[in-house]
Amino acid sequence: MTIKEANLTLNVKDMDQSISFYTSIGLTVKSRWGNYYAQLVAPGILIGLHPASETNLAGNSGNASIGFTTDNFEEAKALLQSLSIETSDRNEAGGQFIHFNDPDGTALYFIKPKW
Repeated sequence: MTIKEANLTLNVKDMDQSISFYTSIGLTVKSRWGNYYAQLVAPGILIGLHPASETNLAGNSGNASIGFTTDNFEEAKALLQSLSIETSDRNEAGGQFIHFNDPDGTALYFIKPKW
């Protein structure tokens, strides 16, 4: 068996709002099946969005964090500010981070690594 592709699927409350959010920060829509499922891509990651419901959230922890590596930290920060997205910064041994959330509260971050 060969795994040909993998993705992370997030359960979202509003497909249109979530797609708009993720495309505004630089991801692109790979495919969309109405309001049932959409795939967005960024270099090295495929993110699936799925409508949230009590059934498909049963037993899930709801914990996810998605990081995006950037070569221009200030540009990433300016983009989030221009979109009125609340952020918090962190600087540590591994690099600089800008933490923010998507419309459903999923933790996201941009990192400019020091490695």
